[in-house]
Amino acid sequence: MSIPRTFLITTLTVALAMAMVATIVPQAEAARAFFVFGDSLVDSGNNNYLATTARADSPPYGIDYPTHRPTGRFSNGFNFPDIISQSMGLEPTLPYLSPELNGQRLLNGANFASAGIGILNDTGIQFANILRMFRQFQLFEEYQRRVSAIIGTDRTQQLVNDALVLITLGEYRKLLMVIIFS
Repeated sequence: MSIPRTFLITTLTVALAMAMVATIVPQAEAARAFFVFGDSLVDSGNNNYLATTARADSPPYGIDYPTHRPTGRFSNGFNFPDIISQSMGLEPTLPYLSPELNGQRLLNGANFASAGIGILNDTGIQFANILRMFRQFQLFEEYQRRVSAIIGTDRTQQLVNDALVLITLGEYRKLLMVIIFS
């Protein structure tokens, strides 16, 4: 049995990106906040707070996560943002919709990703109530207002400017990954 070429290329692309981040991220440690936008490849649980069928809230999801329970990640364990957070010495970014994301936890950044979306707005049309990219960016604006109420506008702008940003959209055949270091 041979491995499909597209799967192999995608796997190698992700492995190369992870190796690149592992060598670059320590230089970005001054960037205290981490923002994640994208689809199921990086969703840390936002869809668990939405009325949608695109959810990862039952086994086998999470079986290799430290709690051995589903977390909303479309993974059996850690996902790419978790690994980046660990490399930066931060807690994993919480889903923006999580009620636990408040106060000082907001200063670590947030994960706005939502499974079922794609580059085009009509991708995932079969799923109701998912956070398409334009909505993720609207929530990011809301995030900035929430943080401004805690630390002020100037410090919020500095926090955002110094942050690490990950934007990931893809499927097993195609992957768009953008990592922005300030």
